[in-house]
Amino acid sequence: MRSDTYYLSDLFIQGIVVFGITPSARLRPSPYYEATVAEGVTAFTTYNHMLMPTSFGDPEGEYWRLMNGVSQWDVAVERQVELRGPDAGRLAQILTARDLSRCVPGQGKYVPLCNHDGVLINDPILLKLADDHYWLSIADSNIWFWAQAIAAERRLQVTVAEPDVSPLAVQGPKAEAVVAALCGDWVRDLKYFWFKETTLDGIPVVVARSGWSKQGGFELYLRDGSQGTRLWNLVKEAGKPWDIGPGNPNFCERVETGLLSYGGDTDDQTNPYEVRLGKYIDLHVADDVVGIGALRRIHAEGAKRHQLGVILDGDSPTQLGFLWHEIRVAERKVGSMTNCVWSWRLNKNIGFALIDTACQPGDRVTVIKSGQALSGTLTTLPFLG
Repeated sequence: MRSDTYYLSDLFIQGIVVFGITPSARLRPSPYYEATVAEGVTAFTTYNHMLMPTSFGDPEGEYWRLMNGVSQWDVAVERQVELRGPDAGRLAQILTARDLSRCVPGQGKYVPLCNHDGVLINDPILLKLADDHYWLSIADSNIWFWAQAIAAERRLQVTVAEPDVSPLAVQGPKAEAVVAALCGDWVRDLKYFWFKETTLDGIPVVVARSGWSKQGGFELYLRDGSQGTRLWNLVKEAGKPWDIGPGNPNFCERVETGLLSYGGDTDDQTNPYEVRLGKYIDLHVADDVVGIGALRRIHAEGAKRHQLGVILDGDSPTQLGFLWHEIRVAERKVGSMTNCVWSWRLNKNIGFALIDTACQPGDRVTVIKSGQALSGTLTTLPFLG
């Protein structure tokens, strides 16, 4: 770091040049910040008012490391909203239309959160630590404020806070071997989204089988932010036999495998049924669940949009820059392309479409980018596993 700016290498990602980031009280580094600088981080983005590494200078190499080996990620930006108290479980259920009645301590669940109109406002992982203690591991929006407001409005006996908890992800087909070497073979028995509280060399962590990739892995929820560099280095040392290296939630892999990015692939009108989350909505939950009435109506009427894939014509990368590009059929706007990336496995430019339900896989479409018309074909998601 030089002067009062985080100086990063100029990096051309999806057509955007990344320059320095000026520090601010509104923008926090993570407990792993110094470790990622030592690893050679070249770019950050902002997420939940924090810095998240997005490249270490070799995007394709980082992609193949995730696909074939093991990668460690600073994902401390996945902040936790903590619910504690006699009504913690009740508040958790009020916040999500997914039935939590069978959730037990040590279990996590993917839980879409909606507002009163049934609009998706976050899609966290809920972790139940005890009957009176929950975390919501959130995507990029201020759910802490939302949960506090709902708790106060319903007069619930629950404390809503942001605890000192910062996830570090270990992802890839060799991740289990690394985490087993670090923690013990008991991690091999963890089911997906299940977790266990433990310590690593005296560092308190929660170890969960989870992570924002389809290549398998774990997240280590650090419970003492002063130990970030030490935990990073413990993971790095344990992963040496498997050639572990730094990475980040990989844009290419997540698009190929159909992972939703809340706020990236959604707008202020998107409901869960439009973006393939209907299976996580339980319409039988109690009437006091926020948004359940609207979700029941949407389900009965049918969604007006749905999420499909787009494969653009051509066999060379295209830089689409800032996204949400208009999609047309016969000169009529039918939706938007919400992301686009060059797929190293398909050798095609691919992305997601949030599009009118009249449009179906196999349809030909035109994507408008800076006045340029790009032809493509709609397809089902995911593109690849």
